[in-house]
Amino acid sequence: METPPLVLASGSPYRRGLLEKLQLPFVTAAPEIDETPFFNESPDHLAMRLAAAKAKAVAEAFPQHLIIGSDQVALLGGRKLTKPGGYEAAVAQLEAASGRSMCFYSGVSLLNARTGRQLSAADVCKVHFRSLSKEAIEDYIRREQPYDCVGAFKAEGLGISLFRRIEGDDPNALIGLPLIQLIDLLGRFGIKIIGS
Repeated sequence: METPPLVLASGSPYRRGLLEKLQLPFVTAAPEIDETPFFNESPDHLAMRLAAAKAKAVAEAFPQHLIIGSDQVALLGGRKLTKPGGYEAAVAQLEAASGRSMCFYSGVSLLNARTGRQLSAADVCKVHFRSLSKEAIEDYIRREQPYDCVGAFKAEGLGISLFRRIEGDDPNALIGLPLIQLIDLLGRFGIKIIGS
């Protein structure tokens, strides 16, 4: 049977760039979902639930496709972080992170819209920040303007200079799409990235 075409249920240019690494043809569609957490919902469950919901949200428009959904939840000291959106909030996030650790829970889900079969997985990545001076934080933010990035950094760019260490199985998960988990899910749907 012919492999269904791929859809990335995301408007994120970062996720699109990550998926392009796999050299598979795909299209993108931005899903509209309610991202409100459930009461006492764990961050890994929230990330997987939202990833699955994003895939389902575009299924009606792509009924013959394999749809990839992904979501990320970041915690600092048990508090959920959001995209800073501007300079002051970005400074505040990095000041709070200085000398501390931030946890990123990345969920990925693969839905066969034709059959309804859906599989999901999660990845956890921990970032340990250097002690950052106000000057270093302001210099970084002026240079990279990470206002659309949870945690106020771009790990694929100059943001790596803020870290002391990263713990995790997949550095791509930190950017927003756990490719190692996704490759495993694609394999379970009969899609091999390399080989035959």
